[in-house]
Amino acid sequence: MQEPVIGGPKGEALRADEFAAALPSGVPLMGLDVGTKTIGLALSDVTRTIASGLTTLTRSKFAADAERLLALIGKNAVGGLVIGLPVNLDGSQGPRAQATRAFARNLAKVTPLPILLWDERLTTAAAERSLLEADVSRRRRAQVIDKVAATLILQSALDRLNRVNRT
Repeated sequence: MQEPVIGGPKGEALRADEFAAALPSGVPLMGLDVGTKTIGLALSDVTRTIASGLTTLTRSKFAADAERLLALIGKNAVGGLVIGLPVNLDGSQGPRAQATRAFARNLAKVTPLPILLWDERLTTAAAERSLLEADVSRRRRAQVIDKVAATLILQSALDRLNRVNRT
């Protein structure tokens, strides 16, 4: 699914291929799994091939969240953001998707980076499954689930963007 991008050069919506074209080369992308209590973060390598978990931020007010995100973006020289959009299984978008879109719109006001909204259906379930398979304790799973979900979101987008770049 190609989702629109928020925060293109003129704030216009872009497709995944346009998002890829707008990215500078040699810089990583950051993946975000935005929840009500936490934001899971992942970072790609500079070749945009592999996503790795970065950290999980505890949510507070948007201004504080944005400040911490912008600091991490600067520290890691990030060139674009991929935000997981929680679409329902039937393709509809509920309150969580609306909240994520609002977060992305607000973030676009404080950074010039392109922001790709990426369909994240079942990523948290997949993250939970992989942590269970790795025999991670319940307490540890709760600490890392959002970071793992952000990694899966970012990896999925990287795979798609790499297919776009090959065509």
